[in-house]
Amino acid sequence: MKNYLSKWNFMRIIRLVLGIVIIVQGIQAQQWMLVALGGLFTLMPLFNIGCCGTAGCSINYSSRKNTKTEDITYEEVK
Repeated sequence: MKNYLSKWNFMRIIRLVLGIVIIVQGIQAQQWMLVALGGLFTLMPLFNIGCCGTAGCSINYSSRKNTKTEDITYEEVK
């Protein structure tokens, strides 16, 4: 449990709080689709899924060591 809580950051806590607020507002307004949406937004930070979790938006950089640059010549057009 200590290892699980150590990986939480500020945005993950904010998403959890917002999901809980959406659930509470949906229950008060008796909008059950809003409760389901709040449940989705609450489960995302709990399971650490989504674009912001587990490097979902990261870019894979290829490491090319043999990059060759060529001289470029420019021709002025008048």
